[in-house]
Amino acid sequence: MHEILATKDVASALDPKRFGRTLIPNVVDRQRLDLLCERDAVHQGIALRVDALAPPLIDEALQRPGPILVLDQVTDPRNIGAILRSAAAFGAAALLLQDRNTPQESGAMAKAASGALDIVPILREVNLSRALSQLQNAGLWVVGLDADGTRLDGPSFGSRRVALVLGAEGAGLRRLTRENCDEIASVYMPGDMESLNVSNAAAVALYELVRPH
Repeated sequence: MHEILATKDVASALDPKRFGRTLIPNVVDRQRLDLLCERDAVHQGIALRVDALAPPLIDEALQRPGPILVLDQVTDPRNIGAILRSAAAFGAAALLLQDRNTPQESGAMAKAASGALDIVPILREVNLSRALSQLQNAGLWVVGLDADGTRLDGPSFGSRRVALVLGAEGAGLRRLTRENCDEIASVYMPGDMESLNVSNAAAVALYELVRPH
């Protein structure tokens, strides 16, 4: 931990020794914290400046049970946060992102995740196609989610472990990503809407994958 930033009221009530060592907070106004923590973040008048944690490796995530979620250039941090929340609720092992063109963890993402940032590991890979191949080599069946796919049927996978790939809203899965999937599937939607928000689609698909047979 490098620095504590706090508003005047919070700093005056803060005991620096609670952090394990004496660290005097730097007093800033609330607008400064709003700027640092991003819009929609809930900082309650205090923020810590720390080093980022090193993301885990795929091999480490494979030791955890459950499906693995893969996002193909989903760029809205609130959507990613909501997907993390669903991933935690349905027991996903990890969330794998392409490092380029994907936002870093942020206050807005954390707020949407509602605590799931502390539950579901986030993996970051430079080459998404190579990462999918690594998952396949580890025995996972890679399923791309797209409206023109066959109906996703969780029980049909039996004991086979699944990596579920979702693309950005509008653009969907990129061509090379689709080509690296074992199959393309869609969620069952009997109503009049043709598609769902990517975070809602992730929740429905995860439920389908883990629902009791």
